[in-house]
Amino acid sequence: MKFVQIIEYRTSRIDEFDALLDAWVEKNKGRRLASRAMQTRDRDKENVYLNIVEFPSYEQAMENSDRPETAEFAAQMAALCDGPPVFRNLDLLDERNFEG
Repeated sequence: MKFVQIIEYRTSRIDEFDALLDAWVEKNKGRRLASRAMQTRDRDKENVYLNIVEFPSYEQAMENSDRPETAEFAAQMAALCDGPPVFRNLDLLDERNFEG
């Protein structure tokens, strides 16, 4: 079963956050366990962002969380945030595409 993690965070340093995220993506090229990721900005709350990350399974998401490079990234990310991030862990029950 696919697994989705939503990470909500507040930062006034989004450019630094994006640079960190880009560096992590490049560093882990070919070894990433996530199958898809989206970064979003809340239109109603200033400096609030949500990253939506899809994994093939909960187990692979937990394997990703246990990696040292993920822990290092999370610590660096937290240093750029204006408070602790909020994590939502979701089993994907249904998926629909509405193209066309």
